[in-house]
Amino acid sequence: MWKPAVVSLLVLLLGFLAALVLYGVVYPTYLGVRQPIPFSHRVHVYTKHISCMMCHSQVATSARAGIPPLQTCLLCHERIIRTHPYIVKLREHFQQGKPVIWERVNWVPEFVYFNHSMHINKGIDCGICHGDVSMMDRVVPKQEFQMGFCIECHRRNNATHDCMGCHR
Repeated sequence: MWKPAVVSLLVLLLGFLAALVLYGVVYPTYLGVRQPIPFSHRVHVYTKHISCMMCHSQVATSARAGIPPLQTCLLCHERIIRTHPYIVKLREHFQQGKPVIWERVNWVPEFVYFNHSMHINKGIDCGICHGDVSMMDRVVPKQEFQMGFCIECHRRNNATHDCMGCHR
C-alpha cells in the first residue's frame, strides 16, 4: 500500500507547509516601522474600543490627521499602567516638554496636497488608504501613495480629476 518512504515524505511536506503558515501568522515578516515608544493601535482601537478620533482629533477639520499631543496619552495613562517603562518614558517626555520624535509611516510627495478632512467628511473610510489599522500593533503602510492609486479611487467615487485638486 503506502511505502514508509512516501509516508515520511508526505509528513515532512505537511510539516513544512504548516510551519510556513504558522510563521506567516504567528511571526509576521513585516511588523511596520519601529517607534521610539511602542504604540499598538490593535490594543487601543480593537481591544479597548477607543475611537480613532480620540487621538486624531483634527482629522475631520484639518488637512492633516495629526499626531496626538502627549497630554492625550496621559488622559488615560496618568491612571492606567503608570509604571510600565514606556509609559514612564512618555511621562518624562511630557514633564520635560520634550516631544517624542515618531517615525513617519505614510508619505506623499511635497508637491501633493491631500486633505484628510475632505475625505473623512465625504465618508471615505480611513482603511481604504491605510488598511485595517485597528488590527496593527505597528502600523504597516497598505500601499505607496502614488498617483495611479488616487486617480483610480477618484474615478470609482466620481471625484474630481482636476490636476489642481491635488497638485498645488
